[in-house]
Amino acid sequence: MSEDTAACSAPAQRAGSGGGDGGQELLVAEHGGVLSVTFNRPARRNAMTWAMYDGLAEACERADADENIRVMLLTGAGDAAFVAGTDIGQFAGFTGGADGVAYERRIGAVIDRLAAVRVPTVAAVRGYCVGGGLAIAAACDLRIAAPSARFGVPIARTLGNCLAMPAFSLLVDHLGTARTLDLLLTARMLTAEEAGAAGFVARMAAEDSLDADAEALARTLSEHAPLTMWAAKESARRLREANRPDDRDLIERTYGSEDFRTAVAAFGEKRPTTWRGR
Repeated sequence: MSEDTAACSAPAQRAGSGGGDGGQELLVAEHGGVLSVTFNRPARRNAMTWAMYDGLAEACERADADENIRVMLLTGAGDAAFVAGTDIGQFAGFTGGADGVAYERRIGAVIDRLAAVRVPTVAAVRGYCVGGGLAIAAACDLRIAAPSARFGVPIARTLGNCLAMPAFSLLVDHLGTARTLDLLLTARMLTAEEAGAAGFVARMAAEDSLDADAEALARTLSEHAPLTMWAAKESARRLREANRPDDRDLIERTYGSEDFRTAVAAFGEKRPTTWRGR
Protein backbone atom coordinates (compact mmCIF):
# COMPACT_ATOMS: atom_id res chain seq x y z
CA MET A 1 0.00 0.00 0.00
CA SER A 2 2.91 2.31 -0.57
CA GLU A 3 3.34 5.21 -2.92
CA ASP A 4 6.08 7.51 -4.14
CA THR A 5 5.00 10.67 -2.35
CA ALA A 6 7.81 12.76 -3.77
CA ALA A 7 6.76 12.00 -7.34
CA CYS A 8 3.50 13.92 -7.09
CA SER A 9 3.41 17.62 -7.93
CA ALA A 10 0.87 19.32 -5.71
CA PRO A 11 -0.83 22.68 -5.19
CA ALA A 12 0.23 25.09 -2.50
CA GLN A 13 -0.96 24.36 1.03
CA ARG A 14 -3.77 26.29 2.67
CA ALA A 15 -2.64 29.19 4.76
CA GLY A 16 -1.88 28.17 8.30
CA SER A 17 -1.72 24.44 7.50
CA GLY A 18 2.00 24.03 7.06
CA GLY A 19 2.54 21.54 9.71
CA GLY A 20 2.51 21.44 13.27
CA ASP A 21 0.04 21.35 16.13
CA GLY A 22 2.95 20.51 18.40
CA GLY A 23 4.38 18.06 15.91
CA GLN A 24 1.50 15.61 16.27
CA GLU A 25 1.23 13.50 13.13
CA LEU A 26 -2.39 12.49 13.78
CA LEU A 27 -4.94 14.86 15.29
CA VAL A 28 -8.06 13.36 16.87
CA ALA A 29 -10.82 15.53 18.34
CA GLU A 30 -14.52 15.13 19.12
CA HIS A 31 -17.07 17.89 18.66
CA GLY A 32 -20.83 17.57 18.57
CA GLY A 33 -20.77 13.81 18.16
CA VAL A 34 -18.27 13.91 15.26
CA LEU A 35 -14.85 12.36 15.83
CA SER A 36 -12.45 14.18 13.50
CA VAL A 37 -9.21 12.46 12.48
CA THR A 38 -6.67 14.62 10.64
CA PHE A 39 -3.55 13.19 8.99
CA ASN A 40 -1.09 15.90 9.91
CA ARG A 41 2.18 15.63 7.95
CA PRO A 42 1.50 18.20 5.21
CA ALA A 43 5.21 18.67 4.46
CA ARG A 44 5.27 14.95 3.53
CA ARG A 45 1.84 15.01 1.88
CA ASN A 46 0.51 13.23 4.98
CA ALA A 47 2.44 10.04 4.20
CA MET A 48 1.64 7.48 6.88
CA THR A 49 4.05 6.38 9.60
CA TRP A 50 3.55 3.30 11.78
CA ALA A 51 2.44 5.60 14.61
CA MET A 52 -0.20 7.20 12.39
CA TYR A 53 -1.62 3.80 11.43
CA ASP A 54 -1.70 2.81 15.10
CA GLY A 55 -3.36 6.12 15.99
CA LEU A 56 -6.03 5.55 13.35
CA ALA A 57 -6.81 2.14 14.87
CA GLU A 58 -7.01 3.75 18.32
CA ALA A 59 -9.43 6.36 16.97
CA CYS A 60 -11.63 3.54 15.69
CA GLU A 61 -11.63 2.00 19.16
CA ARG A 62 -12.60 5.35 20.64
CA ALA A 63 -15.48 5.74 18.18
CA ASP A 64 -16.84 2.31 19.12
CA ALA A 65 -16.43 2.83 22.87
CA ASP A 66 -18.10 6.26 23.15
CA GLU A 67 -21.87 6.25 22.57
CA ASN A 68 -21.80 10.01 22.09
CA ILE A 69 -19.76 9.65 18.90
CA ARG A 70 -22.07 9.30 15.92
CA VAL A 71 -19.74 9.87 12.94
CA MET A 72 -16.02 9.67 12.08
CA LEU A 73 -14.64 12.30 9.68
CA LEU A 74 -11.19 11.78 8.14
CA THR A 75 -9.24 14.62 6.52
CA GLY A 76 -5.69 15.49 5.47
CA ALA A 77 -3.85 18.62 6.60
CA GLY A 78 -2.90 21.10 3.89
CA ASP A 79 -3.93 21.23 0.24
CA ALA A 80 -1.48 18.71 -1.21
CA ALA A 81 -3.00 15.41 -0.14
CA PHE A 82 -5.48 13.42 1.87
CA VAL A 83 -2.82 10.72 2.37
CA ALA A 84 -0.05 10.07 -0.18
CA GLY A 85 0.61 6.48 0.88
CA THR A 86 2.95 4.98 3.44
CA ASP A 87 6.23 6.81 4.05
CA ILE A 88 8.61 4.86 1.83
CA GLY A 89 11.52 5.40 4.20
CA GLN A 90 9.93 2.81 6.45
CA PHE A 91 10.66 0.05 3.90
CA ALA A 92 14.43 0.55 4.02
CA GLY A 93 14.89 -2.20 6.59
CA PHE A 94 12.92 -4.87 4.71
CA THR A 95 15.02 -7.94 3.93
CA GLY A 96 12.55 -10.30 2.24
CA GLY A 97 9.01 -11.35 1.51
CA ALA A 98 8.25 -12.14 5.15
CA ASP A 99 8.70 -8.47 6.01
CA GLY A 100 6.19 -7.59 3.30
CA VAL A 101 3.68 -10.09 4.66
CA ALA A 102 4.08 -8.72 8.20
CA TYR A 103 3.65 -5.15 6.92
CA GLU A 104 0.57 -5.90 4.85
CA ARG A 105 -1.02 -7.88 7.69
CA ARG A 106 -0.43 -5.00 10.07
CA ILE A 107 -1.79 -2.35 7.71
CA GLY A 108 -4.60 -4.62 6.53
CA ALA A 109 -5.73 -4.99 10.13
CA VAL A 110 -6.02 -1.21 10.41
CA ILE A 111 -7.98 -1.00 7.14
CA ASP A 112 -10.30 -3.78 8.32
CA ARG A 113 -10.73 -2.04 11.68
CA LEU A 114 -11.75 1.19 9.98
CA ALA A 115 -14.23 -0.65 7.77
CA ALA A 116 -15.79 -2.28 10.84
CA VAL A 117 -16.35 0.91 12.89
CA ARG A 118 -19.97 0.96 14.12
CA VAL A 119 -20.61 4.58 13.09
CA PRO A 120 -20.63 6.04 9.56
CA THR A 121 -17.19 7.11 8.34
CA VAL A 122 -16.55 9.93 5.87
CA ALA A 123 -13.32 10.76 4.01
CA ALA A 124 -12.95 14.37 2.86
CA VAL A 125 -10.38 14.35 0.04
CA ARG A 126 -8.41 17.12 -1.61
CA GLY A 127 -5.16 16.56 -3.44
CA TYR A 128 -3.53 13.15 -3.66
CA CYS A 129 -5.23 10.06 -2.24
CA VAL A 130 -2.91 7.26 -3.25
CA GLY A 131 -1.62 3.88 -2.13
CA GLY A 132 -2.41 3.41 1.55
CA GLY A 133 -4.35 6.66 1.44
CA LEU A 134 -6.65 5.25 -1.21
CA ALA A 135 -7.19 2.15 0.95
CA ILE A 136 -8.10 4.34 3.93
CA ALA A 137 -10.57 6.36 1.87
CA ALA A 138 -12.03 3.17 0.37
CA ALA A 139 -12.55 1.72 3.84
CA CYS A 140 -14.73 4.71 4.72
CA ASP A 141 -18.44 4.54 4.00
CA LEU A 142 -18.66 7.82 2.07
CA ARG A 143 -16.18 10.00 0.24
CA ILE A 144 -16.55 13.70 -0.51
CA ALA A 145 -13.95 15.28 -2.78
CA ALA A 146 -12.73 18.62 -4.06
CA PRO A 147 -11.78 19.09 -7.75
CA SER A 148 -8.08 18.73 -6.88
CA ALA A 149 -8.55 15.16 -5.61
CA ARG A 150 -6.58 12.45 -7.42
CA PHE A 151 -7.00 8.74 -6.71
CA GLY A 152 -4.60 5.95 -7.63
CA VAL A 153 -2.13 3.18 -6.78
CA PRO A 154 0.89 3.84 -9.04
CA ILE A 155 3.07 1.09 -7.55
CA ALA A 156 3.71 -0.38 -11.00
CA ARG A 157 6.01 2.60 -11.68
CA THR A 158 7.24 3.31 -8.13
CA LEU A 159 8.00 0.30 -5.91
CA GLY A 160 6.88 -2.82 -7.73
CA ASN A 161 5.08 -4.27 -4.71
CA CYS A 162 1.40 -5.26 -4.58
CA LEU A 163 -1.91 -4.59 -2.87
CA ALA A 164 -2.98 -7.05 -0.20
CA MET A 165 -6.51 -8.41 -0.28
CA PRO A 166 -8.05 -5.96 2.24
CA ALA A 167 -7.25 -3.05 -0.07
CA PHE A 168 -7.70 -4.92 -3.36
CA SER A 169 -11.14 -6.20 -2.40
CA LEU A 170 -12.23 -2.71 -1.37
CA LEU A 171 -11.21 -1.27 -4.74
CA VAL A 172 -12.91 -4.04 -6.71
CA ASP A 173 -16.01 -3.60 -4.56
CA HIS A 174 -16.13 0.15 -5.21
CA LEU A 175 -14.71 0.43 -8.72
CA GLY A 176 -15.16 -3.00 -10.32
CA THR A 177 -12.45 -5.35 -11.54
CA ALA A 178 -11.83 -3.63 -14.87
CA ARG A 179 -11.30 -0.15 -13.46
CA THR A 180 -9.20 -1.48 -10.56
CA LEU A 181 -6.91 -3.29 -13.01
CA ASP A 182 -6.74 -0.16 -15.15
CA LEU A 183 -5.47 1.83 -12.15
CA LEU A 184 -2.96 -0.83 -11.12
CA LEU A 185 -1.60 -1.74 -14.56
CA THR A 186 -1.36 1.77 -16.02
CA ALA A 187 -0.43 3.48 -12.72
CA ARG A 188 -2.66 6.38 -13.69
CA MET A 189 -4.70 8.62 -11.42
CA LEU A 190 -8.46 9.01 -11.41
CA THR A 191 -9.60 12.62 -11.34
CA ALA A 192 -12.27 13.67 -8.87
CA GLU A 193 -14.76 13.78 -11.74
CA GLU A 194 -13.87 10.25 -12.87
CA ALA A 195 -14.10 8.96 -9.31
CA GLY A 196 -17.51 10.58 -8.99
CA ALA A 197 -18.74 9.07 -12.25
CA ALA A 198 -17.53 5.66 -11.04
CA GLY A 199 -19.53 6.05 -7.85
CA PHE A 200 -16.44 6.01 -5.64
CA VAL A 201 -16.97 9.64 -4.63
CA ALA A 202 -20.43 10.21 -3.20
CA ARG A 203 -20.30 14.03 -3.11
CA MET A 204 -18.34 16.74 -4.90
CA ALA A 205 -17.49 20.03 -3.20
CA ALA A 206 -15.83 23.25 -4.26
CA GLU A 207 -12.18 23.50 -3.26
CA ASP A 208 -12.83 26.18 -0.66
CA SER A 209 -15.97 24.58 0.78
CA LEU A 210 -14.82 20.97 1.15
CA ASP A 211 -14.31 21.19 4.91
CA ALA A 212 -17.65 22.87 5.53
CA ASP A 213 -19.51 20.50 3.20
CA ALA A 214 -17.89 17.46 4.84
CA GLU A 215 -18.88 18.71 8.27
CA ALA A 216 -22.44 19.31 7.07
CA LEU A 217 -22.58 15.75 5.73
CA ALA A 218 -21.28 14.45 9.07
CA ARG A 219 -23.95 16.42 10.94
CA THR A 220 -26.66 14.97 8.70
CA LEU A 221 -25.45 11.44 9.39
CA SER A 222 -25.27 12.14 13.12
CA GLU A 223 -29.04 12.77 13.13
CA HIS A 224 -29.99 9.46 11.52
CA ALA A 225 -30.86 6.11 13.12
CA PRO A 226 -27.56 4.57 14.33
CA LEU A 227 -28.65 0.94 14.08
CA THR A 228 -30.06 1.35 10.57
CA MET A 229 -26.77 2.85 9.38
CA TRP A 230 -24.72 0.20 11.21
CA ALA A 231 -26.76 -2.63 9.66
CA ALA A 232 -26.33 -1.17 6.16
CA LYS A 233 -22.58 -0.74 6.40
CA GLU A 234 -22.10 -4.07 8.19
CA SER A 235 -24.05 -5.86 5.45
CA ALA A 236 -21.77 -4.34 2.82
CA ARG A 237 -18.68 -5.32 4.82
CA ARG A 238 -19.79 -8.93 5.26
CA LEU A 239 -20.58 -9.32 1.56
CA ARG A 240 -17.13 -8.04 0.66
CA GLU A 241 -15.28 -10.24 3.15
CA ALA A 242 -17.16 -13.38 2.09
CA ASN A 243 -15.06 -13.51 -1.09
CA ARG A 244 -11.53 -12.63 0.04
CA PRO A 245 -8.92 -15.30 -0.81
CA ASP A 246 -5.47 -15.76 0.68
CA ASP A 247 -2.73 -13.54 -0.74
CA ARG A 248 0.45 -14.55 1.11
CA ASP A 249 2.18 -15.91 -1.99
CA LEU A 250 1.53 -12.68 -3.91
CA ILE A 251 2.92 -10.51 -1.13
CA GLU A 252 5.98 -12.69 -0.51
CA ARG A 253 6.95 -12.73 -4.17
CA THR A 254 6.62 -9.00 -4.79
CA TYR A 255 8.07 -7.71 -1.49
CA GLY A 256 10.83 -10.32 -1.63
CA SER A 257 11.85 -9.43 -5.17
CA GLU A 258 14.98 -7.78 -6.47
CA ASP A 259 12.69 -5.24 -8.15
CA PHE A 260 11.25 -4.11 -4.82
CA ARG A 261 14.65 -3.85 -3.10
CA THR A 262 16.17 -1.82 -5.93
CA ALA A 263 13.10 0.42 -6.23
CA VAL A 264 13.20 1.33 -2.53
CA ALA A 265 16.91 2.15 -2.85
CA ALA A 266 16.29 4.13 -6.04
CA PHE A 267 13.59 6.17 -4.36
CA GLY A 268 15.95 7.14 -1.55
CA GLU A 269 18.62 8.11 -4.06
CA LYS A 270 16.14 9.93 -6.33
CA ARG A 271 17.01 7.92 -9.43
CA PRO A 272 14.89 5.84 -11.83
CA THR A 273 14.37 2.09 -11.44
CA THR A 274 15.05 -0.60 -14.03
CA TRP A 275 12.44 -3.36 -13.75
CA ARG A 276 13.70 -6.93 -14.21
CA GLY A 277 10.72 -9.00 -13.13
CA ARG A 278 12.62 -10.86 -10.45
